[in-house]
Amino acid sequence: MKIPNIPSAAFRLGAFALLATVIVLIFPRYSNSFRYHYEIGKPWGYSKLTADFDFPIYKSDEQMEKEQKQLLSSFTPCYKYIRGAQRQVLVISLQEKDWLDENGFSRISVQQKGAYKTYSMSEVYTPKSAYEHFGYNCDQSLIRDTLLTEQMQTKLLSSLSPTQGLVQKGEKIIDKGELVTERNYQILQSLRRAYEDDSLGHKQRAISFIGEAILVVLFLSLLVIYLYVFRLNYLQSTSTVLFYCLQMFIVIALACLALRFNLSVYLVPFAWVPILTRVFLDSRTALYLHYTTILITSVVVPAPVEFFFIEIVGGMVAVSSLSDMTRRAQLVQTAAWILLAQTVAYTAITFAQTGVFTSIDPWMYLYFAICALLTIGCYGLIYSFEKMFHFVSSITLVELTDINSDLLHQLAEKAPGTFQHSMQVSNLAAEAAKAIGANALLVRTGALYHDIGKMVDPLYFVENQNGVDNPLLKMDPRDAAQVVISHVTEGEKLARKHHLPEALINFITTHHGTSLVRYFYNTYCNEHPNETVDESLFRYPGSKPTTVEGAVLMMADAIEARSRSLTDFSEASVAEAVNQMIESQIADGQFAETKLSFKDVEDIRRVFTSRLTAINHHRISYPTLNNGK
Repeated sequence: MKIPNIPSAAFRLGAFALLATVIVLIFPRYSNSFRYHYEIGKPWGYSKLTADFDFPIYKSDEQMEKEQKQLLSSFTPCYKYIRGAQRQVLVISLQEKDWLDENGFSRISVQQKGAYKTYSMSEVYTPKSAYEHFGYNCDQSLIRDTLLTEQMQTKLLSSLSPTQGLVQKGEKIIDKGELVTERNYQILQSLRRAYEDDSLGHKQRAISFIGEAILVVLFLSLLVIYLYVFRLNYLQSTSTVLFYCLQMFIVIALACLALRFNLSVYLVPFAWVPILTRVFLDSRTALYLHYTTILITSVVVPAPVEFFFIEIVGGMVAVSSLSDMTRRAQLVQTAAWILLAQTVAYTAITFAQTGVFTSIDPWMYLYFAICALLTIGCYGLIYSFEKMFHFVSSITLVELTDINSDLLHQLAEKAPGTFQHSMQVSNLAAEAAKAIGANALLVRTGALYHDIGKMVDPLYFVENQNGVDNPLLKMDPRDAAQVVISHVTEGEKLARKHHLPEALINFITTHHGTSLVRYFYNTYCNEHPNETVDESLFRYPGSKPTTVEGAVLMMADAIEARSRSLTDFSEASVAEAVNQMIESQIADGQFAETKLSFKDVEDIRRVFTSRLTAINHHRISYPTLNNGK
């Protein structure tokens, strides 16, 4: 089976290509060539690492800061006398004294006759302290030589080496399973810095970029292949493909944003992808899409193996706990199960890798809790995606089955017979759909609304006439047929006016397919035996059902109506009526565009026969008392 409409197919494949391009472009560009994740006290989780080139071992920022403080502790700022000031007492301003104290300087150098002499701070006064010590006023006599002080300080700090040793090419840095010590950590940080150095980076970054692009394209290609082999109808739907691309982009972009701002990637609710896909589509596709998203994100996250393990567990729990989302509370329960599963997974993998309790990071549990809360926010996305991509969720279907809703309430008041017919069709169709593994909730809801067009002129339909003469019998059969046919178009108008989902509107427009209004067609043919009859005047406009659910509703609608004319409700009589109706629809080609199998048809026949026989079972008459009471 080939994908039809080549331009549309190209557009859908182009959407995946655009997604791959955007993902690679938004990937964090830092540390592109050095993607190892490591922590002091935890084992090295990668293969043996050796140096590909010579590189120096850089001191840590803390070590450099400590050595700078030690070096500056012996530094003496340079001062000179103010012109015309007395030189017997060394006097500085109060602000200068505060600056010296704040910087921890215990001595100063004073220029005297071309040379500098060092004095301790006990020999230096402010105007106030000089007066208290000597008993007379002393004006400021010293001023700092700022330019010379900065030059001397810079020269002193430049003598401090930022490195402490050298790692030579081919030298082993760390082996798999070794604990990362402070020394190893410093060497690894130095190697990372060497990779990030612009003098090294252009070639490595280009190769890294190519590698990222190949991986992203590979993972998305595998997704497309899966869809082509197992879910071709999804791949043929532009809205479904855009739905895939949008939700994958959202979570991957959030992950990249978190990495750029040094936030934990575990704050990102990756479970949105499997939850949304499961709500609108199916479990298998939900898991495959989740795997693809996690694989792509693993390309850039630290500790990719740990990340993949934890997030895959979360996605599997999400799909398993959300078999059919019909209540808001189910999303809260799913979030709680995800929190529990990820907590257990993280604890287990950490213990397995390190074997010590101290390696547990308590912040991870907070990240999981916040992520669980964000997962609940998926409920808002369900509503948004329903409107954006014309999907329908189980929650919406359950809400629409409420017979007290405005539209169904109007149907019950204006066309009570049609309402009761729709209720019966709903029950029949749901049972049949359940028997063949179709979407029973969707069929049930569609059946409730399939005949709402009859509200426009309810008395033209026999189920609403209550013994009144049928006005259609007084009309020309061609006109009568058009009145009957109009309930489909009027139903579609009403459905769109009340903003029903497209999935339900599809039931309205296809529940008669392109079949004939057989009663009036036969009547007209009998009245005009020598005339070539234009069948289009008696055929519904269609289209034919394209889904199994649509076919089930068409059968249930016709058979429920046919059952109203039966006088004998024995199992044999009902089975004969069911078989005749289904065979006539099959012969008319009404199910040619669906995937109904012979087994499905047999199961549907069995369910209809059983249900109609049970509904119309014989009741015994209650005897009266002999005394007449």
